[in-house]
Amino acid sequence: MQAIRDAIALAMRVPDPQRPSQTIGRAKAGIYAFFDYDGEPIYVGQTAEGFSARIGRHLTGQRSDAVAKYVLDPFEVHTVSMWSLPLIGDMPAGQRKAALDPYEYTVYRQLLKESTFGAILNEGEIAAGPIQVLPRPVREVIIPDHIFPDRSHPDVRIARRAQTISLLAKNISERKVSKGLRRTLLTQTERLNSLARRRFEATEGVIELEEEEGSVGSPNLFSVDASYPSERLSGS
Repeated sequence: MQAIRDAIALAMRVPDPQRPSQTIGRAKAGIYAFFDYDGEPIYVGQTAEGFSARIGRHLTGQRSDAVAKYVLDPFEVHTVSMWSLPLIGDMPAGQRKAALDPYEYTVYRQLLKESTFGAILNEGEIAAGPIQVLPRPVREVIIPDHIFPDRSHPDVRIARRAQTISLLAKNISERKVSKGLRRTLLTQTERLNSLARRRFEATEGVIELEEEEGSVGSPNLFSVDASYPSERLSGS
């Protein structure tokens, strides 16, 4: 959707707090995290190539491994946080990952404490390392206000999350997979149960009559391919 792509591109043009002469999208190295519509942390990663390129692969039709395996659904991402680490970005490319690892672990531990479920959706293990002092992050909402009501509606989110779980479970049933992927499935089912329970309790026991089909949101919101447009994001 063009409006979401524009919002992501705008987020990438925010000045980098650690190096204000450049935009955050052009920061060569750092840690990023995604949050859902409840502010729940759902994914953490690192980039040694720049936030625009890395986040673009997750949140557009370019597809990352996490999206392709149904670990991460771009539809669920409401907010992005980015911690720029310019001193690591200035290192030779081959040295950046090792330098980034302890920072990724630090953000990971922080997100686990923030999570209602004590878990996030990453399939892979985040390598343990010494806890680091984190710089001030850039935190940006990527869902425009006029899209928010449909995207955030609990019934839409329940349907989408159930679909993601179904696809993830199908993926697991058809091949030998990591234990981490099974952990992701468990975390997703807990997240679905929590959302469905909150939605049920919000009705206060009133049994609602069914409305005509399509009354909430738009049918194409539930398409497997209803992620964001597949163009590289600009950090200029």
